[in-house]
Amino acid sequence: MGPYHGAARGTGWGQANLAREDTGLSGVAGRYALAMLELADEKKQLDAVADDLRGLLATIEESEDLRRLISSPLFTRAEQSKAMATILDRAGTGELTRRFVLLVADNRRLFALPRMIRAYLAELSRRRGEITAEVTSAVALDDSQHAALVEALRAKVGGKVQVEVKIDSSLIGGLIVRVGSRMIDNSLRSKLQRLQLAMKGVG
Repeated sequence: MGPYHGAARGTGWGQANLAREDTGLSGVAGRYALAMLELADEKKQLDAVADDLRGLLATIEESEDLRRLISSPLFTRAEQSKAMATILDRAGTGELTRRFVLLVADNRRLFALPRMIRAYLAELSRRRGEITAEVTSAVALDDSQHAALVEALRAKVGGKVQVEVKIDSSLIGGLIVRVGSRMIDNSLRSKLQRLQLAMKGVG
């Protein structure tokens, strides 16, 4: 019996249970994410898996070739699985996350992997009472910039904040920050001005 048996509401991770097609964008992705979250919780690896998934999502967003690999039906199951295994090994991904991603590949659901990752992270934040801020940046944030951003957002929303960063090189510079369904307002924007200038190499 594999480590994923019983991960989702007492059922196995077989294709008949989880790979069923259904309507809506959140169906398959949400089911996989929930199964992964419950198993990670059981193994006391919620944060380790979250870190692995954030790193993988960043890699997907930064690589056009990888996005093509996971979305194109022209690649065979074996080709996708082999490529993903290589990427995960190079990244030093934990075994739990590795098995999850390769199961997704084996079930021919890699096209939904980014949605699965975002669903996992969003549900983890919700369970912890955190507010998730979606940040789009022209360049990757270093540790000090990330910390400054989290602090500015925490001061604004008055609670725990989980920041999910996307890279969009087409931006001229600075940040786009969305908290829930709204963009940041001018007061928070002014607090982030120094960070934006630093990202542009000014100051």
